[in-house]
Amino acid sequence: MESVLQTVDLTIGYGKPRRGNHVGVRRPTAVVASGLNLQLRAGELVCLLGPNGAGKSTLMRTLAGMQPPLEGKVEAAGENVHTMPPAQLARLLAIVLTERIDVGNLCAYDLAALGRHPYTDWTGRLRNVDHLVVEKALKAVQATSLSWRAVNELSDGERQKVMIARALAQEPAILLLDEPTAFLDLPRRVEIMAMLRTLTRTTGCAILLSTHDLDLALRSADRLWLLESSGVMHTGAPEELVLNGVFAAAFRGEGVEFAVEQGVFRLQSAHRGVVAVHGDGVHTYWTVRAMERLGFETTAHCDNDARFHVHVVMHDAVCSWALRNGQRSYIYTSITDLIEAMEQQYALGATA
Repeated sequence: MESVLQTVDLTIGYGKPRRGNHVGVRRPTAVVASGLNLQLRAGELVCLLGPNGAGKSTLMRTLAGMQPPLEGKVEAAGENVHTMPPAQLARLLAIVLTERIDVGNLCAYDLAALGRHPYTDWTGRLRNVDHLVVEKALKAVQATSLSWRAVNELSDGERQKVMIARALAQEPAILLLDEPTAFLDLPRRVEIMAMLRTLTRTTGCAILLSTHDLDLALRSADRLWLLESSGVMHTGAPEELVLNGVFAAAFRGEGVEFAVEQGVFRLQSAHRGVVAVHGDGVHTYWTVRAMERLGFETTAHCDNDARFHVHVVMHDAVCSWALRNGQRSYIYTSITDLIEAMEQQYALGATA
């Protein structure tokens, strides 16, 4: 795939604030990351990940030409984005920031239409072709029905769709999004990510987004850019960064671990022993999840070290749980009852 944006020995950072007004004295700089040689390719969805404070927003703003690099350069279509005329850059690259922008009483259509600014004259008058592009952008983000609604009356998810439509109306080759799902609930986050993935395939646009939705990034991205707090950048397919241990190491924290086998984060808790869980299907999966949440290690085998054995039984589409503790067996008709019984029996065993 063709590279549409690349960095050459890029160093990113910012000037440190200083007190006083010393004319001619250069402010010291704080380096966030250096030696970055990155490529963003056409038709590719890349997720930029990293712990809080790692510098993801600094990188995004530098790539967009909004913040100068400390060293090196950013190139789009073979030209330096920091020396490119603004109108030319706006036809190549669009950005959607996290900050909520006050748009007054604009309706969704008029907000999306602002994306045509690189193509209109000083009057801002839209031609027929501009209207067609705006309508296409709203349709691409499934926001056509919102066209004539006031933006200040939209939900966060609806508003984000319109902001993405405004960026698409620029007809960019590169779309940068800084935390596009930050204020959305889970269904809306999934919807936005699925929509962005579809856009890369249907438009050929290269999309880079920063996000804290690690699970969605692992499931949706073609590649990950993982920026550590130390400024080290790792790139590769999501599966590659998981298998080589980079992903787990970058997000390891006190009380939290990344389970490579399941591809999920889980809380660390005191080890309470082994539970053998027997059965198949979705009820068994969630029974295992419940046992692990309680602090038990689970196995599907008849392990002699297992203190408890749980059999998940389906009969006529009705589930029941058979719990065996030593020589005693119990039957429960809800997972809530099973969990409460295991808590009680574990507490009795621990004090015995």
